[in-house]
Amino acid sequence: EKLRISEPSNAYDFGQIVNAVNANKDKVACADLLKITDPKKLPVLLSNKLEGEILLIFIRSLEQYVAGKDPGLVYQHLFYLSKTERFKVVLGLLSKSEKEEVQKLFDLLPENQSDQYSLEDLESLKKVYEL
Repeated sequence: EKLRISEPSNAYDFGQIVNAVNANKDKVACADLLKITDPKKLPVLLSNKLEGEILLIFIRSLEQYVAGKDPGLVYQHLFYLSKTERFKVVLGLLSKSEKEEVQKLFDLLPENQSDQYSLEDLESLKKVYEL
């Protein structure tokens, strides 16, 4: 059954949708969620609920379904994800191959240059992601 995604109005709703998306490993639904969610709201919506699995489904969804069409949105999501509670903890727990997936997403962004970020912005965000 395809998940119907509507814009979450609060952290609880967002958490419920993220959990459903993650349980089903539904990257299309996750991409839909990220497309309608204001990146600036991510730190509030995720609150202290960020986990490795959630970070990875966000990364995979952004890479497969958003990066080619809207690299600026991907950059914004990566930027605000790095501002969420537990980001440093979760990042530290990623395996080498999971970190490589994050790197792969970053590698796509310069190819699809956007007016929403400069290459310098990208380089400094890579450092935040310890890449």
